[in-house]
Amino acid sequence: MSIRVMLVDDQVLLRTGFRMVLAAQPDMEVVAEAGDGLEALEAVRSAEVDVVLMDVRMPKLDGVEATRRICEQEGSPRVLILTTFDLDEYAFSALKAGASGFMLKDVPPGELLTAIRAVHSGDAVVAPSTTRRLLNRFAPMLPGTAGGGIGGRSGAAGRPELERLTEREREVMMLVAQGLSNGEIAGRLVLSEATVKTHVGRILTKLELRDRVQVVVMAYETGLVRAGGPPR
Repeated sequence: MSIRVMLVDDQVLLRTGFRMVLAAQPDMEVVAEAGDGLEALEAVRSAEVDVVLMDVRMPKLDGVEATRRICEQEGSPRVLILTTFDLDEYAFSALKAGASGFMLKDVPPGELLTAIRAVHSGDAVVAPSTTRRLLNRFAPMLPGTAGGGIGGRSGAAGRPELERLTEREREVMMLVAQGLSNGEIAGRLVLSEATVKTHVGRILTKLELRDRVQVVVMAYETGLVRAGGPPR
């Protein structure tokens, strides 16, 4: 079955370029397009979509709020944020809203296709080290982070769900947030990579998170890892 993709961007030329790349793939098809967040919400309701390529800065309704509303729906498609990164300070908020990752708009076609396939299969498409770099840059701008949100004690104290984790799972969670891959975590903890993958899966289940990106977000929010600093 083809991966059904929706393109959401207010730049028609950019959507055209992405559509041409995706149309050349035997396992992908563009089933809907939208020029702003409101159009995206309508399109999701009327079309069967697996993956949404979502711009952030758009008129009427921005990509962050559109992502949040889409991800709140049962059986929602997965959202991949397309951002300029250096200019876009809302990318982190989009990850919090439920997006499965982000990529630069000038990403090479091959990387974009790989990312779409990864998102469709349930993985996060952002390398953990890249995610950490984004968090370190934008975390201080988030509401509620001053005086003990990200990197503070009150964040962890306000998240009793962390008590569901075993000591090993908490350790794995901190290493995920530091930018280590499953293989690197396995080497650090002297475990098999399959065991690490199992731990990550249990963390997702216990904390009711969508993917690895959301693990990183929660680790920063609760103070397990401090933005710009070492783990607690």
